[in-house]
Amino acid sequence: MTDIMADLDALPGTDPRAPLLEVNDLHVEFRTRDGVARAVNGAGLRLAPGETLALLGESGCGKSVTAQAIMGILDTPPGFITRGEIRYRGVDLLRLPEIQRGTVRANRIAMIFQDALSALNPVYSVGFQLAELFRVHRGMSRADAKRRAVELLDRVRIPAAATRINDYPHQFSGGMRQRVMIAMALALDPDVLIADEPTTALDVTVQAQIMGLLAELQRERNMGLLLITHDMGVVADVADRISVMYAGKVVEEAPVFDIYDRPGHPYTKALLESIPRLDMKGRQLNVIQGLPPTLTDIPPGCAFNPRCGYARDICRYEAPPAHTIAPRRHVRCHFWGEVVAR
Repeated sequence: MTDIMADLDALPGTDPRAPLLEVNDLHVEFRTRDGVARAVNGAGLRLAPGETLALLGESGCGKSVTAQAIMGILDTPPGFITRGEIRYRGVDLLRLPEIQRGTVRANRIAMIFQDALSALNPVYSVGFQLAELFRVHRGMSRADAKRRAVELLDRVRIPAAATRINDYPHQFSGGMRQRVMIAMALALDPDVLIADEPTTALDVTVQAQIMGLLAELQRERNMGLLLITHDMGVVADVADRISVMYAGKVVEEAPVFDIYDRPGHPYTKALLESIPRLDMKGRQLNVIQGLPPTLTDIPPGCAFNPRCGYARDICRYEAPPAHTIAPRRHVRCHFWGEVVAR
């Protein structure tokens, strides 16, 4: 057992009864020459062991920044966490010394990035990059670390893993590189896996394979999976709950079937209506009118009000609170009842 693992086991304050991962009132801003961009504005989420939570929204809504804040990999400057809590098993990671937080990040919370080619180091073989995790964090010998690396590549279904371990990232296809990234994320048996757009730029068949692999590995290890995506079609098959994000804030959270059956926020409803369907052949697709707000100038009240067909005067000056409309279901909309009724 290495010193790093001993430090992790001695992490004070952990509570096995607490949520696996909990984010409360998180605020993240980027201080730029053009002003302060408020990327995350009071986001909150909760994840249990074995659960898949999909964080959903348009590009620029704050999904990836939330993930980076959880992982502790925000570039500072210009990014700053100005308020909030990020708790792992009840321990607020934002209050830990950086060495301790880095230990949690390495061993208990892992992340799969959008672009595997950029995330992998092009000058080292994939085997070296995998084995390095075991040498640094588990104190293994080179031979043992290499053997574990081969086992992992085989587990994520890299063909001929023992021979491909010496190949470099550019020698793999996009789908195979993503499998390598999954292997690296799972190498140290994390409790929480954050998958940030894991199927971006992959064809539909490979997307299905990657999502199926993630679901299988999650069941084996009872991990909590935070799936970040903008694709409503992807989450329908894999998520237990969905958190819908807009302008840096979670505007609706509900079990997946409740969201698809009767959305409670106008933005969620608009996202669902914009999904192409077979019965719409030859008809114009529905679109959400307007553009997401500029993060340096988010409108007062409900940030979605300039694009919302339900908006009234109150929406333009008073931000809606979170309404609990059913068990495990919350929505931030003054007129959620009208949305659900339609």
